Amino acid sequence: MSSVNDLFASAAAPHEPLAARMRPTSLDGYAGQQHLLGPGRPLRVALEQGALHSMIFWGPPGVGKTTLARLLATLADAHFVTISAVLAGVKEIRQAVDQARQHAAQSGRQTILFVDEVHRFNKAQQDAFLPYVEDGTLLFIGATTENPSFELNNALLSRARVYVLKALDDQALRLLLERALTDTERGLGQHRLGITDEARDILIHAADGDARRLLNLLEIAADLMADGGSIDVELVGDLLNDNRRRFDKGGEAFYDQMSALHKSVRGSNPDASLYWYARMLDGGCDPLYIARRAVRMASEDIGNADPRALTLCLNAWDVQERLGSPEGELAIAQAIVYLACAPKSNAVYKGYKMAMQDVASQPSLEPPLHLRNAPTKLMKELGYGQAYRYAHDEPEGYAAGEDYFPEELEPRRYYEPVNRGLELKIGQKLEYLRSLDAASGNKRRQDKA
Repeated sequence: MSSVNDLFASAAAPHEPLAARMRPTSLDGYAGQQHLLGPGRPLRVALEQGALHSMIFWGPPGVGKTTLARLLATLADAHFVTISAVLAGVKEIRQAVDQARQHAAQSGRQTILFVDEVHRFNKAQQDAFLPYVEDGTLLFIGATTENPSFELNNALLSRARVYVLKALDDQALRLLLERALTDTERGLGQHRLGITDEARDILIHAADGDARRLLNLLEIAADLMADGGSIDVELVGDLLNDNRRRFDKGGEAFYDQMSALHKSVRGSNPDASLYWYARMLDGGCDPLYIARRAVRMASEDIGNADPRALTLCLNAWDVQERLGSPEGELAIAQAIVYLACAPKSNAVYKGYKMAMQDVASQPSLEPPLHLRNAPTKLMKELGYGQAYRYAHDEPEGYAAGEDYFPEELEPRRYYEPVNRGLELKIGQKLEYLRSLDAASGNKRRQDKA
């Protein structure tokens, strides 16, 4: 395994991608992440005090996680070993440990083990690091695009501090682009390329906070240009045939955006709801997935305050299945806007959860005899259906005072309508029926008492 100095020396090799060649060799050249590396910020203080520790870098692709790990190794004069969880296993971890012990014995230098895509290691593989992190054989740095809370073991998290890296802003991306165009040793400076302001803005927008993507696009553009030419809008447009911000369906960004859409609907903001819906589509999300989630929103957040919401969402789902894009996507947009503007109630959702909790915590209570059907003579003799009051034959179609819960369970109130939408009238109806119950002298439990 190469040392850190060897790694940086090879960064200028012409066969390497531009993004690899342009890795900074000092913190001063590192773009972005000032919330971690600015004066007085936590990681900067740790570096200045020589107090490096095991850590996890969590952030989107192309924001400098690998570069920062290498810089830390350089500043700490530590041996640097890197493995990728996509390709490596316990065998590679043991080899890294052996290297760390050899370097400690030969030079006294500490070893930093950098694990890219660490979330792809399973529990056993993650546990393999623990004894060597614990005894100081390795200083562990892991990089992940996924939420460490869900993807990494608690034992590993307890031994490493999590640092959140953010997508690069336009200013940082602009700086990287200019460096790449002017650097004659590692960049494209020898080609004497220019770029129009509009083309530069389009490239920065297309990078979407990802430095690697920006530099890859710039390198492709440079390969298509003659020396001394200028990259223009037409050339950049040819490169960006598909500029959607894609995400992994099982990844953090996907669920964060789905959560933002759901909460915008719940918060009755149709404009934000449309924005997050558009972001999901732009990221490559299957519209049918959003249609299914809209059905969930209709039941969870609107409920009986406006029962039409559920029907409209099912219709939109059907349109998407029948017609596809773009007609189906427009129907889903219509349903989402309706959900956002509809009166809100989670009364059914709350009542359902309460009922499920009661069922889970209670034994299997039998239905009372008067609620059971009696299709046979024996069942009638046993009292099945005896004294059942047929609601349609009662005044106002309601058997006032009747009890429908198991005899061992006191009557519950799970469903409490809110004072909005149709549930306002439903609540008034239930209050009226309860007043009839209170006035009735024929309550079954009272009779038994």
